[in-house]
Amino acid sequence: MSIFDETFTMNNGVKIPKLALGVWEIPDDKVADAVKSAVEIGYRHIDTAQAYGNERGVGEGVKNAGISRDKLFVNSKVAAEIKNYDEAKKSIDETLEKMGLDYLDMMIIHNPQPWKEVNQGNDRHFEGNLETWRAMEDAVKAGKLKTIGVSSFQKEDLDNLIKNSDTKPAVNQVQIHIGDTPSDLIKYSQDNGIVVEAFSPIAHGAAMNDETIKQMAAKYNVSVPQLCIRYDWQLNVVVLPKTANPDHMKSNADIDFEISAEDMKTLAKIDQMNYGDASAYPVFGGKI
Repeated sequence: MSIFDETFTMNNGVKIPKLALGVWEIPDDKVADAVKSAVEIGYRHIDTAQAYGNERGVGEGVKNAGISRDKLFVNSKVAAEIKNYDEAKKSIDETLEKMGLDYLDMMIIHNPQPWKEVNQGNDRHFEGNLETWRAMEDAVKAGKLKTIGVSSFQKEDLDNLIKNSDTKPAVNQVQIHIGDTPSDLIKYSQDNGIVVEAFSPIAHGAAMNDETIKQMAAKYNVSVPQLCIRYDWQLNVVVLPKTANPDHMKSNADIDFEISAEDMKTLAKIDQMNYGDASAYPVFGGKI
């Protein structure tokens, strides 16, 4: 079986491919070619977001990928700032219109808090997230979405949806990489039947400069990105490496090796890395 054929079955019975192409920071006029290249290589899962500003291009790439729509898993995200029913409903319709698609395989809430509040305040927007979630549930009923999930939701955020809605999130997309492995959240999500997805598997590039990681990659005769992607893979999560470079897409999928249990423990103990310029990304400070 090819790595591209490997899937998890979500709690609604829908299958999700375990390796995805992330498209954050790929411009709208370049992303269609990236999607097309990825599909030619074998990728079947594309992950975008309203906040990325490239949904139109992703939709174009999906339509011109030379493969039937039902063979692809396409995901977007409701902007983190949207915390009410009407705006969420409108945004889902706008996403479908921009992408030129009849439905999405999945839509997720991009963050429990608006970006400007991340790491800044205690308001978890429980009511607002329930309102957005209700709009997403209705979009599933209307056939616009097949699956709904969340991103960067902590235990309390997940519990809010599980206890107060009719639909348990199918996925929780979380930052997971060597140097930042939220084991408790991964376990809590998985114990509740929620598939975990890992974004930023290469630590926004910071892993490339870490000596321990470089030495470990050399031990397995693989690149640093390959080691990082394989590390996440062995945590039993969906992995979302992002790139517009077809050569990188190919090498990112070439992870047919196994990191020993002992080496996994060593990598899990690595502390938070210095993200450098990526520290400005909202997740690290709530400043935009």
